[in-house]
Amino acid sequence: MTLRSTLRYVLGRLGGAAILLVVYSFGIYSLLALAPGDPVRLLLGNLPATPETMDAIRVRYNLDDPFFVQYWNWLTDALHLDLGQSVLTGQDVSSAILERAGVTVQLGLLTFLITMALGIPLGMVAGLRRGRFADRVVSQLAMFSVSAPSFAVGILLIIVFAGQLNWLPSIGAGEGGADRLRHLILPAVALSTATIALVVRYTRTAVIEVAGQDYIIAARARGVKPSRLLFNYVLRNSLVPVITAAGVVLSFVMVGAVVVEATFALPGLGSLLVSAVQQKDLPIVQGVTLVIAAAVFLINLVTDLAYLAVDPRIAVDGASR
Repeated sequence: MTLRSTLRYVLGRLGGAAILLVVYSFGIYSLLALAPGDPVRLLLGNLPATPETMDAIRVRYNLDDPFFVQYWNWLTDALHLDLGQSVLTGQDVSSAILERAGVTVQLGLLTFLITMALGIPLGMVAGLRRGRFADRVVSQLAMFSVSAPSFAVGILLIIVFAGQLNWLPSIGAGEGGADRLRHLILPAVALSTATIALVVRYTRTAVIEVAGQDYIIAARARGVKPSRLLFNYVLRNSLVPVITAAGVVLSFVMVGAVVVEATFALPGLGSLLVSAVQQKDLPIVQGVTLVIAAAVFLINLVTDLAYLAVDPRIAVDGASR
């Protein structure tokens, strides 16, 4: 691997992510033009449509300009972190997103930790015990969890752990610290049900593939200790699929938080998006959707760079294609 191939790989991924984000931003902004009805009335939301208010909306959003000019102005403002203003409250969209992002990030991190802490060991057990009782049990549990909707799991958790047992709170985000953690446990568990199954599947497949390689068989024949064989050989060479699963998990969390936050009344980006859709606050919808898309693209980019750190040969393969 050379420095040139590495830089080419990184720049290629950065350029691809930037292009995709621009394309996605165009699709987000086009919601205003594609939606049926007058764009001014859509931007007004539930506000009274007086002539003065409608004229003010046209001036604020430059609706008399050609569509591509409107999009370019919106995109350049977004690059300067100016996502417009809420038509209902007048608050800057960027400020509203910053106020809510903390809860979503904390929920995502806790969900990620739960997912990886359970998914990787279970996947390894299933892969090392392929076809045996442990493998069948883990596979059945994974199949059950991936088929259970997050909101349904969330409701069940509320009934059992908040209602009957009264162990954990059911709504809200708490006041911070330990109280915030207590409020996020049930939403994180509900959100991690499907993602744990994903990590189990990726890890199991990777372990089965690696465990059958000649160098693993040779190491076992040389009398390498099982613990060393597991961590230094099997797990280390299974990291690329596990990193893939980790990237998918983080992306899923960003999208799945919309439903889970609404279920547990968490004041995060998901609940902000839901309320904005219900109240027809289009600038908030556009801003939150763009931020979520940017976060997903950033996660995918970090995942690609993590591949490079684990297996530098990827840069050479990527440069040769």
